[in-house]
Amino acid sequence: MEKTPGRGRPGRRRTLDEQDILDAAMRLLTTRGADAVSVRGIAAEVGVAPNAVYTYFPDKAAVLRGLVEQILGEVDHGDFADPDLPWRERIHALVADIRTRLLARHGAIELLLSGPMDGPNALALGETLLAILADAGLGDDDAARAQYLLIVHVLGSVALEAAELDRHAPAPPEAQRIAARRTALRAVPAGLYPRTAAAGEVMAGFVSTEQFAWGLDRVLDGLPLRRDAG
Repeated sequence: MEKTPGRGRPGRRRTLDEQDILDAAMRLLTTRGADAVSVRGIAAEVGVAPNAVYTYFPDKAAVLRGLVEQILGEVDHGDFADPDLPWRERIHALVADIRTRLLARHGAIELLLSGPMDGPNALALGETLLAILADAGLGDDDAARAQYLLIVHVLGSVALEAAELDRHAPAPPEAQRIAARRTALRAVPAGLYPRTAAAGEVMAGFVSTEQFAWGLDRVLDGLPLRRDAG
């Protein structure tokens, strides 16, 4: 008599690794926001039980730190390493690249602000900034302080921009975000807030690339460069 195959027999389990888990977390972050990046959500995304995630990461915090490292690791430091390029141009290009990447996944800023940025990719980013600032003519102490100030400018600017966005949807184009702010600011009562109403057009552009670059230039203008620096 022919043997009938058993029913409900589990198939071969899919092989997982750390990168699979981080890729799943990145998909959740990009499509549904930082709140969706949970161990249960990641497990569902890759089709395993939640405890399988703990085989590779001890807890959710470790997953988030790995995700931050992956985002920072996307920055190509070689693009900013040429000492023959003007130092201000290199800093503008580097921080603009970081801002663009964070706004593309605006939930990422919550992750960066939720824990220390002390992984290898974060340290490499800091090292690149220190090298550019040294080329600009800053001493070691001033370069370290300036590096921190630049990171604060980037993360603070992006955090304020992201606070106005839908956490569960991609960021709209910049022009659309400015238009929405302009509409809101036009509704400000000029009798109560005359200066705000008068500055409405400028304030509408606070989420713009132009405003970001303006603030960055004011930071760079204040650096204590040597007289013979470029």
